[in-house]
Amino acid sequence: MKNKVDFIVNGEKQQIEVEPWVTLVEVLRDQLHLTGTKEACGEGDCGSCIVLVDGKPMNSCLMLAVDAQGRKITTIEGLAKDGKLHPLQESFLEHGAIQCGFCTPGMILSAKSLLDKNPGANEEEVKQALSGVLCRCGSYKKIIEAVLATGEKMGAKQKK
Repeated sequence: MKNKVDFIVNGEKQQIEVEPWVTLVEVLRDQLHLTGTKEACGEGDCGSCIVLVDGKPMNSCLMLAVDAQGRKITTIEGLAKDGKLHPLQESFLEHGAIQCGFCTPGMILSAKSLLDKNPGANEEEVKQALSGVLCRCGSYKKIIEAVLATGEKMGAKQKK
């Protein structure tokens, strides 16, 4: 028996019908064709499937699609506005924080959640916020630099 689910993805209302065991990552990739969200381990260990659910990082491989009812979901595709990359996306490019790119959506969305709450986050806070995402290429130093630089820019804009 399929269930109707209404939720908002990247600012757009969505209504889908899904079996009760279908995960959010499956819906995002297979039904909504938002393939920036990656599925790797399927067990919540790697963080490649992280999306923001009501502004908080969530492993979409562990979340049933029916549990998205009434929630606001942000995927990596939802960050760019009017053809302009989000400052975190720009910073990742500027700092060479992207290697294979598999972890990048999870890293950026986890960092966005942190910086939205605390643009002045220090290195330890950034490391903690990103701890749920594994980078197979070992680009952690550059990723942390990119997040810290974005936080500095955000903090400077807030002071103006």
